[in-house]
Amino acid sequence: MSYDAKLKELGLTLPAPPKPVANYVPVVRVGDLLFLSGVLPSRDGQLIMTGKLGQELSIEQGIEASRVAVLNGLSIIRSVTGSLDLVKQIVKMVGHIASAPGFTDQPQVLNGASNLLVSVFGEAGRHARVAVGAAELPRQAPVEIELIVQVLS
Repeated sequence: MSYDAKLKELGLTLPAPPKPVANYVPVVRVGDLLFLSGVLPSRDGQLIMTGKLGQELSIEQGIEASRVAVLNGLSIIRSVTGSLDLVKQIVKMVGHIASAPGFTDQPQVLNGASNLLVSVFGEAGRHARVAVGAAELPRQAPVEIELIVQVLS
């Protein structure tokens, strides 16, 4: 089954790729690798939620934010490749989690994105990752995700 078809089977649709909010590009391609800039959990240019995990937001809300952010990342990938079927491997994900003092469940929050990638891509979705707490993120976002993805040439 194609990855695009798998998304549909899971009941997921990709949004339009988010537009940069500053002086950067959403993705840089070097050979067969795509390096995605940080992606926020937004829909139609608006964050779906704001705040810090362990303060205003629950782990469940953080999981949802990470899922939305990674769907935005997938929309960027598809905008460059034309199809998710050209993804060979999700190589690495870095997740920045806006965290209240003492909050240490960043890996659990990022599992929302990791689990979605494995659900869509299977073994090709298994990736190295870093889940770190951040005092503040742009626009008071709860999550920001970066991806490195290998694609077919």
